Amino acid sequence: MIASLYIHVPFCAAFCDYCDFYSLEADEDQMDAFMGGLINDIKHQVEFFNVKEIPTVYIGGGTPSALGARRIRRLLYALNELPDFSPVEFTVEANPRSADEDFLSVCREGGVNRLSLGIQSFHEPCRRLINREEPAELLEERLALVSGFFPGAFSADLIAGLPCQSEKVLLDDIMRLLEFKPAHVSLYSLSVEKGTPLERKIKSKEVSLPGRDEADSLWLAGRDALLQAGFEHYEVSNFALPQKRSLHNIRYWLMDSWIGAGPAASGTVVDEENAGAKRFTFPSDLDKYLESPSLKIADCEELDRTALMKESLLMGFRYCEGPDAQKFTRRFGCSIEDCIPETLARWKDRDIMLFLNAFLTEAFGELEN
Repeated sequence: MIASLYIHVPFCAAFCDYCDFYSLEADEDQMDAFMGGLINDIKHQVEFFNVKEIPTVYIGGGTPSALGARRIRRLLYALNELPDFSPVEFTVEANPRSADEDFLSVCREGGVNRLSLGIQSFHEPCRRLINREEPAELLEERLALVSGFFPGAFSADLIAGLPCQSEKVLLDDIMRLLEFKPAHVSLYSLSVEKGTPLERKIKSKEVSLPGRDEADSLWLAGRDALLQAGFEHYEVSNFALPQKRSLHNIRYWLMDSWIGAGPAASGTVVDEENAGAKRFTFPSDLDKYLESPSLKIADCEELDRTALMKESLLMGFRYCEGPDAQKFTRRFGCSIEDCIPETLARWKDRDIMLFLNAFLTEAFGELEN
């Protein structure tokens, strides 16, 4: 089987107020224990699923760079010991605070060929209000370092709709970022997730956000600036220079198989012959994971033909070129046009990516009729 690999590192040195991903305060002993369990988990899954080829790897979190150079070296060494391990794209996420020269050097030496750096904004009032304390000078210092280690092969994240953010602030963020020549930019719209510190601060009126229309206008202004700079808007929140799209994420959007390792990680293994899939999700519980880092503790969900078809549409229409039409027909025995002809006709001249939820609501309704 061919399957990509996602690794979830559940540690952070500090926590962003908007984040609802599973993460824990970085602890030296826990991180050492985690590395041993994680490596065993990866080896087990590769053998269990009979994975013969891993085309892409993505180490996310959390904050993978919180592991430090010593631990990331151990992980990369173990990965490179897997049979026939030679991914075309190998990405590691990093936080500017911990993306130091030692960490970046170990990543490059271990086969990492793409780095994703979380910037969010250079504007310090915006940053403070979401609990990102690194000064703009450090962001620029680390961007210069990353661009030296991974020239033409790094990505950076920005967010539209932050507190204190105006269109001028966002456009300045984009211009400052582009000075370091990223190949890829993720421009996200801030979402307020339930139970996060940001939600509590908004309810207590400690923080206020731009209104929905203003936030949408901010994002569109950012999109236009990236397009003018030569980036392709190839997915809902992602922009890339020509030939620099994220290959790992494209495999998600086209519903190819991947395995996931680490607490809170999930993997989806597609059964092409029967047009179904199995999804394995580890609990968001490091202690439980360390007790038994294997698929025995993962929740297993069966995706039948209809469920997999919906996910193929949901993920595929995030992508600028839409789902892989030939793969869809081969997998399900019918074309996309045969499955949702009325929805496609109504949306023929409309921008699906900008109004994806509305499009999918109609498409799923037609599938179920």
